[in-house]
Amino acid sequence: MTSLLKNIRDRERLWFLRRPFQLAADIAVLSGAFFLAYLFRFEFELSEYYLDNALTQLPFVVFIQFAALFLVGAYSIIWRYVSLEDIKAFLKAALISGVILILIRLLVSNEQFSRWQVPLSIILFDTGLAFGGLLALRILRRFAYEVSEKRTFRLTKRRVKPKMTLFVGAGRVGALAVRDVLGRADAELDVKGFIDDDRRKKGGSVSGVKVLGTTDDLARLVGELNIEQVVIAVDQAQGKDIRRIIDICREIPVKTQIVPSLHEIIHGRVQISRIRDVQIEDLLGRETVQLDDENLHEFLTDKVVMVTGAGGSIGSELVRQITEFNPKLLLLVERTEFALFQIERELAKNFLKTNFLPLIADISDEPRMREIFAEYKPAVVFHAAAHKHVPLMETNPTEAIKNNVLATKLIGELAGKSGVKDFVLISTDKAVNPTSVMGASKRVAEIVLQNLNRIYPTNYVAVRFGNVLGSAGSVVPIFREQILKGEAITVTDPEMTRYFMTIPEASALVLQAGALGTGGEIFILDMGKPVKILALAEDMIRLSGLQPYEDIDIVFTGVRQGEKLFEELEITGESLLKTTHPKIFIGKIAAYSSEDVAAIVSSFRQAVEENNTDKIRRLFNHFLPEAKITEDKKESFAATAASSENLISSRTSAIET
Repeated sequence: MTSLLKNIRDRERLWFLRRPFQLAADIAVLSGAFFLAYLFRFEFELSEYYLDNALTQLPFVVFIQFAALFLVGAYSIIWRYVSLEDIKAFLKAALISGVILILIRLLVSNEQFSRWQVPLSIILFDTGLAFGGLLALRILRRFAYEVSEKRTFRLTKRRVKPKMTLFVGAGRVGALAVRDVLGRADAELDVKGFIDDDRRKKGGSVSGVKVLGTTDDLARLVGELNIEQVVIAVDQAQGKDIRRIIDICREIPVKTQIVPSLHEIIHGRVQISRIRDVQIEDLLGRETVQLDDENLHEFLTDKVVMVTGAGGSIGSELVRQITEFNPKLLLLVERTEFALFQIERELAKNFLKTNFLPLIADISDEPRMREIFAEYKPAVVFHAAAHKHVPLMETNPTEAIKNNVLATKLIGELAGKSGVKDFVLISTDKAVNPTSVMGASKRVAEIVLQNLNRIYPTNYVAVRFGNVLGSAGSVVPIFREQILKGEAITVTDPEMTRYFMTIPEASALVLQAGALGTGGEIFILDMGKPVKILALAEDMIRLSGLQPYEDIDIVFTGVRQGEKLFEELEITGESLLKTTHPKIFIGKIAAYSSEDVAAIVSSFRQAVEENNTDKIRRLFNHFLPEAKITEDKKESFAATAASSENLISSRTSAIET
């Protein structure tokens, strides 16, 4: 009995410190329920005698009810996540308090305690109203924090032995994940508890699962509970937070997995319980982008929207995010049949309410594009189609001009002539002080776009950003393939750094920049801190459960033609203006005159017709004072060949090792 009372006192002390507002709300509910029970019993005509009785009995009754709640552990439940499982505690407390009050009524005959004896009818009324009110209060709080939930869950027999698991994060994501796991018959996790660095949650519970401690206790708890797996489920976790937890788990050691981000869940790509291995995107991920939805609805809702390059990495993500704003019609323009088939299939499966149309078309095909603009009359165009691979464009500069410059000019002119309201060009950080054909071609595209903004009423804007994680042909999927095959990872230079952004973040900011644009701006996205490619490779090897330089080697192949060691996001001497969005800036870049732009386009068009790649390189350096493009085709080919030889040599060396 002494131990029980001490336990209750400990719970009271911790709970009062954590949630004083809940105490006040519960007292109000219990008091109100008691008086309402009296009013019901006497048909809302309460005499002075019975009012005096009610006031006398109120503290005693509320005390009994609170004691019952503490006894069953109801106050260790984090009420914003109350579930059907937690309701059992309230039902037990209602039963206990009701029985105590009934026994006092029936068994205590001392006249001294007669005024404390509550009528049976009022006990029944009050018990139902009081605990019903407490539950209603918690359920309302839960609905305020949860978008959707499973109301019924239970642990079922599993065909395989479940893994002993700790969840890091007793917040919204953790609560959703644990509920879903507990409610699935095929779940292979035995959730032993939560870890959360919010010390106020320690001792509490979510869906019947206790918060056992903070990350400082992780090593101890893994040993004591025989934990086989730690699942990260931290709300809006940044890369540095995930990295810290992974480092702790690596030292223990224990396997680490992660719950998909809310962005992935909301967009229907995964279920909350589809726990997966930690990926490099998680380590490099930043805080969730907050968008001005009202502005974006005005920009996209009930509009005909065209996305060129709709099957590409950025284009397809733009398509997914545009669907959220209910466009009147979404035009998917793509020349690669399989890429278009994939995004069409995804939309047909996951975005049933979106009216979309897949269009196979080459943006340089003027009759076809003119036909599309004339028939569908888009109001907004996102121009994501481009050649973007730096080494390939070094050996194919003619194609870079045809696709990135001349086709952009064609699409831009058709947009202006057909009455498009907003035109957004996807540009790149490689357009800043370009050393590559690809970067220089995108800089010329920006110049062309700024000139079109003077000619047509359409709002033309460009958006620059760096590398996106996981895009087709980028470093991350290449590294994954090399690790999967057990090959040495190839890095060009130990000092090579790049800015990185996730595809969803980049696409969201492109949409927002388009909505902010008034015409002529070159928007620059906040890419955060640059990342060393070498560190990226080492992280990816470790995330695969291997050790760099032991299980998987890293070899250096030399910087390729056109590549920089360090990318830039702004031109030297260029000032950046803030916008209403903290991650979007405007580069104050002087526009070229119409005469200069006409000369640039004419010169490049002639060089393409002549198939004169050396001339194209010279033209870049002539028209772009900041450019540093190798003009000798032989030198360019020699550099590319040398890089290939270094790669072959490095791979041979790795194999021999």
